[in-house]
Amino acid sequence: MVKTFTMDLAGRTLSVQVGKVGKQANGCVFIQYGETTVLSTATASDKPRDGIDFFPLSVEYEEKLYAVGKIPGGFNKREGKASENAILTSRVIDRPMRPLFPKDYRNDVTLNNMVMSVDPECRPELVAMLGAAMATAISDIPFDGPCATTQVGLVNGEFVINPNQEQWKNGDLNLTVASTSEKVIMIEAGANEVPEAQMIEAIYLAHSINQTIIEFTNQMVAEVGKAKHAYTSCAIPAEMFEAMKAIVTPEEMEVAVFTDDKQTREGNIKEITAKLEEAFADNEEWLAILGEAVYQYEKKTVRKMILKDHKRPDGREITQIRPLAAEVDLIPRVHGSAMFTRGQTQICNVCTLAPLSEQQKLDGLDENEVSKRYMHHYNFPSYSVGETKPSRGPGRREIGHGALAEKALVPVLPSEEEFPYAIRTVSETFESNGSTSMASTCASCMSLMAAGVPIKKMVAGISCGLVTGDVDDDFVLLTDIQGLEDFFGDMDFKVTGTEDGITAIQMDIKIHGLTRPIVEGAIARCREARMFIMENCMKPAIAQPRETVNQYAPKIVSIQIDPEKIGEVVGQRGKTINEIIARTGVKIDITDDGKVSVCGTDAAMMDKAVEMIKTIVTDFAEGQIFKGKVVSIKEFGAFVEFAPGKEGMVHISKICKERIEHVEDVLTLGDTVTVICTGKDKMGRMGFSIKDVPQQ
Repeated sequence: MVKTFTMDLAGRTLSVQVGKVGKQANGCVFIQYGETTVLSTATASDKPRDGIDFFPLSVEYEEKLYAVGKIPGGFNKREGKASENAILTSRVIDRPMRPLFPKDYRNDVTLNNMVMSVDPECRPELVAMLGAAMATAISDIPFDGPCATTQVGLVNGEFVINPNQEQWKNGDLNLTVASTSEKVIMIEAGANEVPEAQMIEAIYLAHSINQTIIEFTNQMVAEVGKAKHAYTSCAIPAEMFEAMKAIVTPEEMEVAVFTDDKQTREGNIKEITAKLEEAFADNEEWLAILGEAVYQYEKKTVRKMILKDHKRPDGREITQIRPLAAEVDLIPRVHGSAMFTRGQTQICNVCTLAPLSEQQKLDGLDENEVSKRYMHHYNFPSYSVGETKPSRGPGRREIGHGALAEKALVPVLPSEEEFPYAIRTVSETFESNGSTSMASTCASCMSLMAAGVPIKKMVAGISCGLVTGDVDDDFVLLTDIQGLEDFFGDMDFKVTGTEDGITAIQMDIKIHGLTRPIVEGAIARCREARMFIMENCMKPAIAQPRETVNQYAPKIVSIQIDPEKIGEVVGQRGKTINEIIARTGVKIDITDDGKVSVCGTDAAMMDKAVEMIKTIVTDFAEGQIFKGKVVSIKEFGAFVEFAPGKEGMVHISKICKERIEHVEDVLTLGDTVTVICTGKDKMGRMGFSIKDVPQQ
């Protein structure tokens, strides 16, 4: 039976059709918001996957270019691997939904979202977030939902619910908030220095809108929802925990984890695991799950220490930041470099500058965004956590961390007019023990300043953690969480910003939501911490951007020409501009409005290229003086090239003050000469003279 549900959402119609397509999936919705259409499905395997200790959830966001009337580029003419935007969208769908599945569920689950048409007024990413949650809610897959997502923009000082593509791109806030019927479960934000109080207001505005969507979803579940299926629990048996405690007491486990050195702690846990393996040698069933059991035992110990005793594993106070260190210019010859260290987390960032022609080209569903000038890339090699495995390129986590640090710094970058460069920063993780993305933000900011990028303000970032008890008001917030507190805690709340406001937020949780006091407390705690980091670590290393770019960085000179003269500079099939490049070794970019950027490392060659371009676009007028090269000799005179594609003829009578019989008597091919324009002759042609050039 086909059923259609509709509601008004932020002034547009949200329509959800169930039962017409995708009937073999556990749950499927054909969702349309405005004219943006997404097919969202939720599918689960019948049995748990053997040999795993995690919930195998896969989230896919498929961008079909027919949705915006495009044919994919390349030879295959079909969609290839997921774009960065698709990967980031998949992560935003995954993060709020994953904690709502049972913790002991090990069946494979795939949430697939296929974008089939895009209305610029209704962002497809939001529609996919809604569709994935609704498809799961009406399915028979165990899920403690429903949940809903709302986006908030800030345009001309006013909040906009579910902004269109243009408002999202040009506004001062890109906020995405997911909620259950009671609590906020995910926050993702990019912001133009939005004050903390205004950010909190926007978060809870979105939370209130989410409640109307949840009511709508509950109506769907009541009418077409399936009964949730039974599943095989993979929880650790209670009797196994009791047996472990008899062998390794809680006090012994506490001693094992109470150290500020990650390697020491891991060594202690290995000794405990070996002791338990020996004790359970005859119990194959328990041995098979011993690793997960030790993890759970360690987790319970750490949470108890923090929540009841306010003791952190490394001995810090609840609000204390790990030891900080920062330096710049540690890598020679690159355009800019900086290293930021916080405890056992260490990031080295390298900045590279290039002409605007090297900015990243985008091929996605947003027709207004075709290129990206600033790129931040993040790498996480296995040695940074003491492991060994081959590098297979960046995964979803690396792409997500890079995008977060990129989002954090975009609001403070200079405009193209102020700084006509493409900019790439790369964060190399040297060592990791918690919140490398926030260390990347700090290192990137310093690297940009060291490279001479005139950023408007300094940006820092920090992560706040959480451990909760049995009731809502029983919780402890942790400033600057390390890896262990991230693994065993309930929240990773990352905030970046300047002294004046927030530039980015990313919040991950493992529980069923946060109360408002937790959200407000985390945002306030992060502000205090980032102020401390800037004043006590970053500013002593480099307080402001260098006045000039690095000696090894390309220099860029910009001039403006008449747009109608662009064709003369480019020449037929690019002949003229390629000749300038070949002669000078520079790079030249020309925009449609006539802005010309000349990029190079040799100042003399750059000046030469600029002079050539100016000569090409200058209309000859009487009295103008040019330098050029003799490129052709005829009986009646010589042709002088002033710039590629720009020539003038000097009559034989205008070469010398005395009469000459042959041009070759005075000039040879390749000679450099100075000429003056003498105006038009009787035929209307411009004339040039060597003999009439004023003597200096």
